[in-house]
Amino acid sequence: MTLDIVRSGLIDVPHGFFGRRGGVSTGAVAGLNCGLGSGDNPQAVETNRRLAADAIIPGAPLASVYQIHSPTAVIVTEAASYAERPQADALATDRPGLLLGVVTADCAPVLLADAEAGVVAAAHAGWRGATAGVTDQAIAAMMSLGASVERISAAIGPCIAKANYEVDHAFAERILAEDANNERFLGEGPAGNPHFDLEAYVVARLAAAGVRKIEAVGLDTYALEDRYYSYRRATHRIEPAYGRQLSLIGLAS
Repeated sequence: MTLDIVRSGLIDVPHGFFGRRGGVSTGAVAGLNCGLGSGDNPQAVETNRRLAADAIIPGAPLASVYQIHSPTAVIVTEAASYAERPQADALATDRPGLLLGVVTADCAPVLLADAEAGVVAAAHAGWRGATAGVTDQAIAAMMSLGASVERISAAIGPCIAKANYEVDHAFAERILAEDANNERFLGEGPAGNPHFDLEAYVVARLAAAGVRKIEAVGLDTYALEDRYYSYRRATHRIEPAYGRQLSLIGLAS
């Protein structure tokens, strides 16, 4: 079974951004759906998550969080059960052999590593979490474990592109009120409504925090229907459900 995995040349620890190809899910979420809250068959989701994890570090436990579109980052030392996952949108660890995972369906997955210190993190950055500072908190969690921001490499995986990310005027006004320079992340769409460049915003946020090595893969989840799940595309088409893709990072044992 062939999985679609995108890796960053900047991150030299085991990691990968997965797409929807491969996997055992069927129907509207056919493929490698890794979203436990997607309404999919739980056994299929668990099988998909195991397939993905084994493609990065075979047999490694997978730690994840109950994502709430927050800036909260937690430090983890082991994989918690589904019911016991902490509510957060980023997680960091210094434990070899433990995989960290976030799921997305248009939001930006961000993987970070300081290989020298042996510290990694994963973050789920939608517009709420990104503008509230989820990547800042992920970096702070890494630094509390001994990472140096100057050594951190960061990669931003597949997410919705500016061309397809229409937002309302209230959001545009709010982000401009926070910082007038945020105008560079906004543009006018064909319907006259503002569009937001989430990927570029996350890049800028990481750079402002002091991260020097940043890669954005530049893959649009909305447009690449055969490769990625998209919440917004599913909503526009009034589909019954939407899947989530998984992004993983860990330290080899």
